[in-house]
Amino acid sequence: MKSRFDYDMTMDTIMRRWPGSIRVILGHGLLCVGCPIASFHTVMDAAREHSLDEDMLVDDLTKAMK
Repeated sequence: MKSRFDYDMTMDTIMRRWPGSIRVILGHGLLCVGCPIASFHTVMDAAREHSLDEDMLVDDLTKAMK
């Protein structure tokens, strides 16, 4: 089991592994919580789909994961 963030992880995996990331995800306007696509979308996919800065999203998520 991976214990560190990996760009291949899905949004669902991130939220399950690091529940504190949910606040960050919602704060960025993403509705991944409960979304059936969250089990397929990576951070890059979600950022692109919602026109977000991927680097900023990753930075905020990694801070929440600590």
